[in-house]
Amino acid sequence: MRKLLILEIGVAQVALYMLLWLWNEYNASLFSLIFGAIFLFIFLISIIVEWIEPSKVPRWYFGLMAVSVAAPIVAALIYVGINGRPEWLG
Repeated sequence: MRKLLILEIGVAQVALYMLLWLWNEYNASLFSLIFGAIFLFIFLISIIVEWIEPSKVPRWYFGLMAVSVAAPIVAALIYVGINGRPEWLG
């Protein structure tokens, strides 16, 4: 049940990032980099803390964070695969 919910959240995140990419490539690339980096940083810190001292953080949290890191990357790859290189890159 939780895996399906995490997958649905991941698809929703990719859809939101895709809408952002369709709206404005430059802002989408900035948001994707910023949010991807923030989620990656939180994910890495939580894994390190969990490794040092195991806590009662549910396992689905780590799956959700991994999906949140992958969603902007997947959306950017889909957009670049369909439309080619973003115009603001030259």
